[in-house]
Amino acid sequence: MDLFRNQYLRKIELKRNDISSYNHYPFNLPFIKNFEDLSFHPKVTFLIGENGMGKSTLLEAIAIALGFNPEGGSFNFHFSTYDSHSVLGEYLRVIKGIDRPKDGFFLRAESFYNVASNIEEMDREGFGPRVIDSFGGVSLHEQSHGESFLATFINRFRGNGIYILDEPEAALSPLRQLSMLTRIHDLVNENSQFVIATHSPIIMSYPDAVIFEFTDEGIRESKLEETSHYRIMKQFFDDRSRMIHHLLNDKP
Repeated sequence: MDLFRNQYLRKIELKRNDISSYNHYPFNLPFIKNFEDLSFHPKVTFLIGENGMGKSTLLEAIAIALGFNPEGGSFNFHFSTYDSHSVLGEYLRVIKGIDRPKDGFFLRAESFYNVASNIEEMDREGFGPRVIDSFGGVSLHEQSHGESFLATFINRFRGNGIYILDEPEAALSPLRQLSMLTRIHDLVNENSQFVIATHSPIIMSYPDAVIFEFTDEGIRESKLEETSHYRIMKQFFDDRSRMIHHLLNDKP
């Protein structure tokens, strides 16, 4: 049983008997047709795939099922600027580990601006300690997108927690992505668990992890070198001139 003590999220199952139709979003997404359940790595689980395959939709549903605000933030964030999340979270059965996380955060690139705005609003109201102090003390709106992301990773993520990240590389340079790998490793060593949707081969290179790739046929477990992301990037840098020539000159 100790194997799962620090694995806060062990598994999710799709409650298929509750789904009345697969003709509408999100139940018409490619991965849903063969989806029954998904078991998570006790440290880091990556969800990858081309746009439109449903990885971010599933990640959002997992976050909501765990009790996070759909737009992001910690368990204590309850704001809403636009109700756009899917109902998929209502159809997931979440199987948790023995211990409960002491910390948690749902970080999504597309709505991080809203999280930053909500922090400023809470601090203007003046109830209790300043929220921004736990993010490094500098307004997230007064930093670049990448700086505010990294400030959140470094200052707000405290360990002993579960962290759900949706395309965190969107705001990070390659160097900052390497810094993020270091921070992930530090937090894993502090009994943390990550579920990350990403397109970045740098991020998904973290070794103590499992990669699930979303395709038209469903979800399959992959090794880094087997992913389309890695193969395309390797092909590009191994023979950049040839690929650029074909891209720019092989037109009908």
